Amino acid sequence: MSPQYLIIGGLREDYCITHDDQAYLAVLGGNSVYAAVGAAVWSSSVGIISRIGSNYPAEWLDQIRSAGIQTGGVRLLPDAQDTRTFYKYLSPQERVDTHPAAHFLRAGLPLPPVLFDYRSSTEGQGHLNEFGPLAIRPADLPDDSGSALAAHLAPADYLTHSVVPARLREMGVKLITVDPSIRYMQPGFRQQLRTLVNGLDAFLPSEAEVRSFFQPRPTDLWDMAETLADFGCSVVVIKRGAAGQYLWDHASKRRWQIPASPARVVDVTGAGDAYCGGFLAGLHQTGDAVEAGIRGSVSASLAIEGHGALFALGAAPGLAQARLEALRPSTRLL
Repeated sequence: MSPQYLIIGGLREDYCITHDDQAYLAVLGGNSVYAAVGAAVWSSSVGIISRIGSNYPAEWLDQIRSAGIQTGGVRLLPDAQDTRTFYKYLSPQERVDTHPAAHFLRAGLPLPPVLFDYRSSTEGQGHLNEFGPLAIRPADLPDDSGSALAAHLAPADYLTHSVVPARLREMGVKLITVDPSIRYMQPGFRQQLRTLVNGLDAFLPSEAEVRSFFQPRPTDLWDMAETLADFGCSVVVIKRGAAGQYLWDHASKRRWQIPASPARVVDVTGAGDAYCGGFLAGLHQTGDAVEAGIRGSVSASLAIEGHGALFALGAAPGLAQARLEALRPSTRLL
């Protein structure tokens, strides 16, 4: 059957050094997998739409499918593609994604030869007139995409985020959320961002991305959330990692502070993506943005308690629901 929840984004090959200098090399990653897992915590009908090259490991697709996530929307390109992503976590709250040689040296670890020429995994995502080779186009959407109940666009090229939502609406998808790329969350993209955000059900940037967009004089976070919602978005959530989330409901003009769900932090890779997947499923299932935010927080908490994009789906039965019940009383209307 066609998936009820679509996750649109990248499938990557991750190279990560955690905050305690543990290295994980050439492992299954990508924001679409983490977001799909976050949604799959609450639904058994989740699918990924992505692009991969001929060099992408077939066994990784098998692992994703074995976890219950549909991959029929993954398009295989005839040529090899660069899907490397490097992260170094300076702390559980702060990461960098450039200059891997320096970070491997500081950690006392040998630099993998595959990273010798690495620059960044987000190169080209700010281009206004050109799709990158792995950027999802409207034509990549399967014919049955319109039967989906909701769709989330993970961080990707500006062009993907600016044109794919409109095509999803034409196909009949009623609920659409977007997590932006830092590459276009810049002051010079103000008019473009206004167009992109207009009509979304939820816009889900990180605190760092919001502050980047409003530089050089960022205002109060709540003011920034309201400004973004004024672009035409129903809900704005500012993801703040361990500090939880700020949620601005534009229709009711209400501010909600949602705490991070308590967790034993092992590896925070993909936490924001898992949050977005949980938020998507929660928003559709309940129609309540605050409840969606709580579910997103629970999904993120499960993702960070181990290593690997699929880890959260191995959580003990009932744990997600228990954390959901425990977190609700801590959510505050400001």
